[in-house]
Formats: sequence, structure tokens, C-alpha cells
Amino acid sequence: MEPLFLFNLASRHAQWATVRQTAIAGNIANANTPGYKAVDTEPFSAILDRTRLSLARTSGSHMDLAAGGIGATKAAAREGWDTSHSGNSVSLEQEMLKADEVNRAYSLNTSIVRSFHRMILASVKS
Repeated sequence: MEPLFLFNLASRHAQWATVRQTAIAGNIANANTPGYKAVDTEPFSAILDRTRLSLARTSGSHMDLAAGGIGATKAAAREGWDTSHSGNSVSLEQEMLKADEVNRAYSLNTSIVRSFHRMILASVKS
């Protein structure tokens, strides 16, 4: 049986969500600090892109993805919202949207792990 990397991936995603939520909380805490620049983490997909393994063709009949022109597209980075007169770049509305994104990502992550755990338990009981 092959090792299951889903749990490791889910753990890394949960760590990323924790770091992002901490950054968002710091931004909100410093919303009235003059000159404070809002911070954010790198998207989890970018972290996966950096660490993923390259595909290998083990047979001539397999598709060659490197030559096929199938590649990842990069999304343009969103610019921050307004900067206040004090030089503070924190937007509470934007931070609340980010916090909701983290909440949804964490909920999806835990739902996937829970479902996968139930499948493993069902296969062991059978």
C-alpha cells in the first residue's frame, strides 16, 4: 500500500491557514497605527507550486505534459485598498474578507480530512 500524503498536506494547509489568520489578526490590531503596512501570506497554491514534484514519463505512450503546452497561469496580485492619511494601509473590510477566506479554507480542509478518515475506518471495519 502506498503512503497517504493527504494527511500531511492537510496538516501543512492548516498551518498555512493559522499563519494567515495570525497575519490578518495583526493587521486588524494595528488598524489605527500610523504608518503600519498591512501584511499577508503567500497563497497556499504558490507554496504547492514551489514544492511539487515534476512529472516523469515512464512510457512512450504517456502524455508529455512538458511539451504539450499545459502550464499553470499566474494570477495578478491584488493591489491593496486605500491608504489613509497616516500612511496606514489596513482596510478592515479587506481584512474581514481575508478572514472569511481563511475560515472557508479551514472548513474545507477539515471536511476533507474527516471524510477521508471515515473512508479509512470503513475499509478497516469491512
